[in-house]
Amino acid sequence: MSLDKLVEKADRLLKNRRVEALGGGAYNVVGDHGTYIVVQNYDGKMSCNCLGFLGKGKCSHSTAVLMRARANDAHLS
Repeated sequence: MSLDKLVEKADRLLKNRRVEALGGGAYNVVGDHGTYIVVQNYDGKMSCNCLGFLGKGKCSHSTAVLMRARANDAHLS
């Protein structure tokens, strides 16, 4: 998946309110093909239990969580 498509899909997940904070850096993300857990550890590194992330180290689910975190940081500044 191209970077543009990845960001587009992540944006759609956010706009459709499919990203839910669970606490402790964990998020529940309802994707097109299932529900996934994204975790952001203490140094900001993301992981997701979807096959795309496991194979490529990136996915729309983790990108959506990153975009949400950055939007929240910008809102607090």
